[in-house]
Amino acid sequence: MNETSLTGKQRRYLRGLGNQLEPVVSVGLKGVNEGVVAAMESAFNSADLLKIRLQEGFTGNRHEAAEKLAHAAKAELVQVLGKTILLYRKHPEKPKIELP
Repeated sequence: MNETSLTGKQRRYLRGLGNQLEPVVSVGLKGVNEGVVAAMESAFNSADLLKIRLQEGFTGNRHEAAEKLAHAAKAELVQVLGKTILLYRKHPEKPKIELP
């Protein structure tokens, strides 16, 4: 994130919220590309927390892909669990999630 990193308590809270989310962006064979970044930007317009799924055909390093996605979206990496990535970016005008 721009200002500060998330605390452990905040990450735990976001992981709990992330359990209820469905993946809204998928990363396929081409990996992290402009289309994926555009889809994330669009999704971040309506949500503060995104769940991203790495498809079966994805062959890259999932942790590196998560870092690239977080950097490209100017978001905070919350969790990488299996082939699922959770990213958080506070909406500048209308945040939907109040962090503890």
